[in-house]
Amino acid sequence: MNVRYRVDLDQPERDVLTAMLRSGKHPARKLKRAQILLAADAGLGDEAIAATVVVGGSTVYRTKRRFVEMGLRAALSEEPRPGAERKLSGKEEALLVATACSSPPPGRARWTLELLADAFVKLTEHEQLSRETVRRRLAENDLKPWRKDMWCIPKVDAEYIARMEDVLDLYAETPDPTRPVVCFDESPTQLIGEVRQPIPAAPGRLQRYDCEYKRNGTANLFVFLNAHRSWRKVKLTERRAADDFALCMRDLVDVHYPDAECVRVVLDNLSTHTPAALYRALPAAEARRILRRLEFHYTPKHASWLNMVEIEIGVLRSQCLDRRIESRERLAAESAEWERQRNQSGARINWMFSTEQARLKLAKAYPKPAANES
Repeated sequence: MNVRYRVDLDQPERDVLTAMLRSGKHPARKLKRAQILLAADAGLGDEAIAATVVVGGSTVYRTKRRFVEMGLRAALSEEPRPGAERKLSGKEEALLVATACSSPPPGRARWTLELLADAFVKLTEHEQLSRETVRRRLAENDLKPWRKDMWCIPKVDAEYIARMEDVLDLYAETPDPTRPVVCFDESPTQLIGEVRQPIPAAPGRLQRYDCEYKRNGTANLFVFLNAHRSWRKVKLTERRAADDFALCMRDLVDVHYPDAECVRVVLDNLSTHTPAALYRALPAAEARRILRRLEFHYTPKHASWLNMVEIEIGVLRSQCLDRRIESRERLAAESAEWERQRNQSGARINWMFSTEQARLKLAKAYPKPAANES
């Protein structure tokens, strides 16, 4: 037993260590030091403590020594470890971060670790800077200058809010068969054929297919989705032009909802999604007849996530289209079968976002009304 460093805890110290072990909300090394001190206070020898706590004998010795010489807090904390000083000062790290956030040098699309190291040597008195030093300093600041993300930045103004609440109120309505709410969008799809016949799967072997493929053109899928009941329709066309949109709207009122007084259609801001498309594709009287039974509700620009059919198209792609389909005939057959199974299963989109939630979560984005003039 090491008699030079004897651990004698008082009751408050025992209570602190016991509470620490019961909570478990501390680093593992700190909890092991607490176990060492309690075991030493109970009279166990160094070898027995090391075997019980599963640490080395030197760890037991250092923990007891720090307790005797510096107290409980020092015994539980990490000892300063020797090591090289950081190569970059605080100001130099700030310069490195600023350089990584700036435009890359001419002729290069993005910063790399090597480029940053070379640029930093030119900007400072350092003769060299390793790639690893640059990587670590950037990682500490959560920077990856060789990566970028593309996304649409919506302009949240009064028009955005008005369109958003209009669509959300439609989703929140009690279903009315005479005034159904139908979400509409399209999805271009590539027709991909196999160059070589895939090898089917077998026990212990995955299905194998050749990396080479044959492109057979494209097709377009128009997708309808009832917001309040389990009904969707997938229509295959060669294009997604104004004429195709007009024919889809005619099918919607004449074929799918012939008894509805008015079909309210939620759609995005594509240039073909307008009443004018019907006049370009159909005689004026026919276009007017169809439009009398339609009511268009547009999502805000850069807010297609408000169109419920976007979720349904994602399901269609993951369940049916996530493979190589070589022809329009097969695409039509496969999407029709998916549609039949999906309708038969009673599947619906469980929309959870409401106008009330929008006003709470997007309160800062809502435009402030002008002050009333006296």
